[in-house]
Amino acid sequence: MNQIATAVMAITRLAERVGNSFRWLSPTLARLTVGLVFFQSGWGKLHDLEKVTSYFTDLGLANPAFQARLASTSEFVCGGLLLLGLATRFAVVPLIVTMCVAIRTAQWPTVDGLGSLVGLLEFSYIALLVWLGTHGPGPLSLDAAIAHVARAEAGAPAPSIAVARRAAV
Repeated sequence: MNQIATAVMAITRLAERVGNSFRWLSPTLARLTVGLVFFQSGWGKLHDLEKVTSYFTDLGLANPAFQARLASTSEFVCGGLLLLGLATRFAVVPLIVTMCVAIRTAQWPTVDGLGSLVGLLEFSYIALLVWLGTHGPGPLSLDAAIAHVARAEAGAPAPSIAVARRAAV
């Protein structure tokens, strides 16, 4: 039994080392995936505002032309910011609001309980956006580069690699 416990502990330590060495990957993939989705969606909507305005009118949204421009611009600009990893913690807020509005207006008739709510693609986006907002964009982002330069200019010592990985995640 002692050999099995030792083997399990060794495998656990190995898995933890491998996982820790790839901690940069999760925020990077989440940010790039969600950023690209919103960037492309916003771009498409901005180039067909009449169609978006008509759809928002059908949903019964107040001031649909304004809402169409606001949602389209928010998706395009904030999606681009996510792609760059710039102002990430701020960029997620308008996107979360947009997804909440989308769920409440366009998707609400299909929601018959918690299972169907969390099964919505819009809810998945909200979950990823909340995670990015609370954990940050990761080390492969302009936010991380700007923080690194700011620390250097302030004369603060550069954190160790392990500390930098934890802070960026």
